[in-house]
Amino acid sequence: MPFVPHSPEDVSVMLDAIGVNTIEDLFADIPAEMRPKSFALPKGLSEMDVCSRLEALSARNRTDVVSFLGAGFYDHHIPKAVDALSSRGEFYTAYTPYQPEAAQGTLQAIFEFQTAVCRLLDMDCANASVYDGGSALFEAMMMAVRATRRRKLVIDEALSPIYRTMLASYTSNLQLELVTVPHRDGLSDMEALKASVDDTCAAVVVQNPNFFGAITDFTDLFTHARAHKALGVISVYPVMQSVLKTPGEMGADIAVADGQSIGQPLSFGGPYLGIMTCTKPLVRQIPGRIVGRTQDVDGRTGYVLTLQAREQHIRRAKATSNICSNQALCALRSLIHLTLLGPEGLVRTAELSMERARYAAERLTALPGVELLHDAPFGNEFAVRLPVSAFEVVDRLTARGYVPGFPVGRYYPGMDNVLLVACTEKHSFEQVGILAEMLGGIL
Repeated sequence: MPFVPHSPEDVSVMLDAIGVNTIEDLFADIPAEMRPKSFALPKGLSEMDVCSRLEALSARNRTDVVSFLGAGFYDHHIPKAVDALSSRGEFYTAYTPYQPEAAQGTLQAIFEFQTAVCRLLDMDCANASVYDGGSALFEAMMMAVRATRRRKLVIDEALSPIYRTMLASYTSNLQLELVTVPHRDGLSDMEALKASVDDTCAAVVVQNPNFFGAITDFTDLFTHARAHKALGVISVYPVMQSVLKTPGEMGADIAVADGQSIGQPLSFGGPYLGIMTCTKPLVRQIPGRIVGRTQDVDGRTGYVLTLQAREQHIRRAKATSNICSNQALCALRSLIHLTLLGPEGLVRTAELSMERARYAAERLTALPGVELLHDAPFGNEFAVRLPVSAFEVVDRLTARGYVPGFPVGRYYPGMDNVLLVACTEKHSFEQVGILAEMLGGIL
């Protein structure tokens, strides 16, 4: 490992002080293939030169690309007021509201967020959020494990593979049994899911719409799980919840979501927020913070943190979670976004997105050899089977300024010719038409 110190004498003094002989000794515990190849850093630059360098690098990013990517993260329009309000100093710089007498505004904003997502998902209780949709799903699983004292979890393979990877990683040392039930052409295998849920099962975990865009009613599955004293856990897409059967209507015990689609820009993968809701009997199992509304001794409304079963507040071994810090600023953005749109605006957003998706499906399946993966209902996202590799299509069209969708074969072996296409209200009929013409040219 070459190292070029500016001052060998200073380095020698430092090594003597900490009791090692060489720079290499500091990295002895790191495998050789994971160590830096060199510490020969370039000379420093002035502020002006650094800015120029960063601007040049930024200019290499393409901002003119039309993208039909989805797979759990969606480019919805965000009203300008969301940025304007959420960037106010009293919100932007505030941290955890441990002192309610000095943080009533922040606490009320969190309380209103909890109320909004409970209404959206038709559930009883919500927390102040967690990191993202995957973290929320993991926490939901652990809620089920604690509530049922069981260690088997049944997972639908049509659940986002990104989430399934996170679940496998987070639980790798927890001695849990994760049973993945294979999908059938992008659809949940309901009978196989029911057969896997028995008296040893803590929860069955599903998604609506699923990773392939298919819409499913899990009411019967959750009823079956309840008969075996197992919980029903569902991950949903917030915008689509304005028009679909809600988790509450289906009888879910825990409903989670990634809040990216309501007020968060895609922003290279974050920051986002995880939405967590549950039925009232499970509220003491929910991780993180919950803000409650109360009254002071003079009868005035006040907001306080309550039911804080976090490692900061109780014994670590008794904590519901050790990774449940909330995303208060992102939650505020989602609250502002939902408030600005209102029920009618959110429904309109979903309907416009679904309208564009149906037009796209019609145009694409009119091409020779292109067909829908299944005939189930879909929202604003659908999967098509191509007569050529989806990876090839993505590479060729992206180079021409159109990202046609997500190649499903990246996560599902044997599905290299399946393309997942997502539309939002930001896509025009003209853009969809150009996509169809470009794809037709390749085929």
